[in-house]
Amino acid sequence: MSSVVHSEPTIAAIATPAGPGGIGVIRISGDKALGILQQLFVPTGSRAQLESHRLIHGWIVDPQRQVPVDEVLAVYMAAPRTYTREEVAEIHCHGSYLVLEAILELVLGAGAQHADAGEFTKRAFLNGRIDLTQAEAVAELLEAKTRQGLQLAVNQLHGRLHDRVAAIRDLLISVLAICEVAIDFPEDDVDILNPTELIPKIRNGAETPLAELIASADQGRIYRDGISVVILGRPNVGKSSLLNSLLREERAIVTSVPGTTRDTIEEYLDIKGMPVRIIDTAGIREQAEEVEEIGIQRARAKLADADLVLMLVDASRPPTDDDRSLFAGIDDKPVILVANKMDIADRDQALAAIAASFPAITPVTVSAKTDVGIDHLEEAIFSAVARQQTPQNPDHACVPNLRHKDALSKALAACRQVSSGLSDNLPADLIAVDLQSSLDHLGDIVGETTTEDVLQMIFERFCIGK
Repeated sequence: MSSVVHSEPTIAAIATPAGPGGIGVIRISGDKALGILQQLFVPTGSRAQLESHRLIHGWIVDPQRQVPVDEVLAVYMAAPRTYTREEVAEIHCHGSYLVLEAILELVLGAGAQHADAGEFTKRAFLNGRIDLTQAEAVAELLEAKTRQGLQLAVNQLHGRLHDRVAAIRDLLISVLAICEVAIDFPEDDVDILNPTELIPKIRNGAETPLAELIASADQGRIYRDGISVVILGRPNVGKSSLLNSLLREERAIVTSVPGTTRDTIEEYLDIKGMPVRIIDTAGIREQAEEVEEIGIQRARAKLADADLVLMLVDASRPPTDDDRSLFAGIDDKPVILVANKMDIADRDQALAAIAASFPAITPVTVSAKTDVGIDHLEEAIFSAVARQQTPQNPDHACVPNLRHKDALSKALAACRQVSSGLSDNLPADLIAVDLQSSLDHLGDIVGETTTEDVLQMIFERFCIGK
């Protein structure tokens, strides 16, 4: 990674989330950071100098009106031992939005520019403190919905993906060096490019690790992005009650009147570290008023995008033609049949009736009202989606994201072309082209060959102030 620090305008932003809080932070990065802080900050007591990496108590004072704005802790951090490798200053004030805005306005008035989304992390990348996989890990860490997703982001932030990619690149570079020698000495290229030696080297050192990384991208997607689970059923079978039971809170309105839910309700829950977006939908029936019909159409749209369907039936009554019609309309999606209201049903009769209507599927029995069976349903959700699609040891997994997967796939295809070319005794210059192509795709992952458009897309995901 480069150690050259890019000279850019000094930027500033609020680095803490919007809303009241005990502490708010204004972050400043660039050559003017110390000077701006010195214009606005008045230390308490005799300490007049801002020492690097030391919090100092004092006040932010409006230099024009000479009135205090807030009591703060300020810290100046000298380059390069900072997040961006630039001069950095931070003002830790009270977490009032008005206070934060007032101080940020003073900072901007003193010579800083307002930071764009992700600009601090982008500077950390451009200045060589982190590579692009680590920069993306920062965004994934902020967006993590479960502990497992958080651990995957931390692993990437520690450089595990970078290290895996670097090892593959080093091997390919060593093979490219051999190709360059063969190009310089064409009369000996057959002896220099020894397929018996080089093909196993490429397959074991590049193709196999690349294939493993691609597989882990497929496996790890679920821990990053989660799955979409739709609760489907006729009106008044207990869909909203089931949502509330899964969430352990009264999120949806529950009444005995059919058609109460007129729109979709979406919430996230954590099932064994897997983020699950659970969606309660309007009960689907043929005769519905206009507003309810809109909700039914939205329910069908959510069903089309779902990763898993919870098909809910009322166990206290025999399944109806509408139940069977809904089940038949789920198409090829994974489905869990959930028999609800077991607290008021005759268990044997209910299971017999359900088996007659749905002979190919075993229901999960629950009572959303009393929470009985909810733990078994969570286990069924996890089993239906996760066990064949998630890493066996997620705490230690190296899991690329979809952008990485695309680049890895292209790198692997180029590596296979190299092996094929060696096997066919192609000239060294043609093999070198495929090797360079693979290296370029791997360089795109860590940011060495990434285009500005891709960088812009990546850092636009970040919040302002990070």
